[in-house]
Amino acid sequence: MKKRNFLSALLLALCLMTLSLNVHAQQADGPDETNLDTQLYLIVGTNQDVEDARLPASLEPVVRQLRASLPFKNYRLAATLINRVKNEGRLELNWIGAPPASPLAAASNVTPSFSRFSIRQVKLVRNAENQTIVQMVGFNFGARIPIQTTPSLAANGAIAPAFNYEPTGLSTDISMREGEPVIVGTLNVGPSGDAIILVVSAKRTPK
Repeated sequence: MKKRNFLSALLLALCLMTLSLNVHAQQADGPDETNLDTQLYLIVGTNQDVEDARLPASLEPVVRQLRASLPFKNYRLAATLINRVKNEGRLELNWIGAPPASPLAAASNVTPSFSRFSIRQVKLVRNAENQTIVQMVGFNFGARIPIQTTPSLAANGAIAPAFNYEPTGLSTDISMREGEPVIVGTLNVGPSGDAIILVVSAKRTPK
């Protein structure tokens, strides 16, 4: 009986020691406070002449890949969206502005478009080679773009332009090397044959 009591007490002590070590380890690690900076680039591929075809140096590998695979004459940067998100967090952004493919993005009389960008979860993981990669689960970009239709006659007899809003968008799950821009997809917009090319990258922010 004494031997059995001794073994029970020993097992209890071992269990308490293991629990204490686990608690201390969790306290030492603390919560994951890693943040990531995400960059979404909207690049327009067009066969029209553009005033400023310069793109950031970080996008040069992407542009070389685009020129090798797509038939467009020129590429220009329509927008850059930079956002910070916590590791394993989500991101959602909505905005109103000129259509991304419009060359008159700065004009005040341009009919606006409505855009939405969201990621259900951004997280750092390790691949089979033990390299750090960024996963974007539920990547979604959508826009409602105005398409001009037959002009309408106003009450005062003036002819007013008419527009229909057509939706376009892309949804996917992607993985990428940290800090390396990747092409997510292309969206054809408007009767001109221009295309919006979605490029995204993400990297950890310094603490």
